[in-house]
Amino acid sequence: MAETIKHQFSFSHHARAVWDYLTKPDLMALWLMKNDFKPIVGHEFQFRTGPIPALNFDGIFYCKVLEIVPNEALSYSWNSGPGGGEITLESVVSWTLQPGEKGTELFLEHRGFAKKENLDFYNGLLHGWVENIKKMTNYLNAETHGNTNA
Repeated sequence: MAETIKHQFSFSHHARAVWDYLTKPDLMALWLMKNDFKPIVGHEFQFRTGPIPALNFDGIFYCKVLEIVPNEALSYSWNSGPGGGEITLESVVSWTLQPGEKGTELFLEHRGFAKKENLDFYNGLLHGWVENIKKMTNYLNAETHGNTNA
């Protein structure tokens, strides 16, 4: 199976502003999930949300920072399971930022959906990432226009 999610997003903002939303825990919580992220290679952290029994998911993504190149690249493991230390999804999220015509191009690659049991997660995240990036865009635009109520 080995499905991979790939998206490209365009921002009218400098890479530094987009980078902040990818690496500052308080900003990440606004558009993605509560977390204890630190931009340090090797740091283990979690994203937390509500459990989803239908996906055999306890609500915790167990992650580890794999790569950090400030304002250019970020990757981390993205693993989950039903709880009790059992992991049924082992995947990697990679972000790449590049200068664009009017700001920043952000590339997302989420790979590792190798098991049939991960197909529902793949389908949910395929669209979920797009929805979450829309939230990030709204916050970035609100900052740009002086409105902090995104």
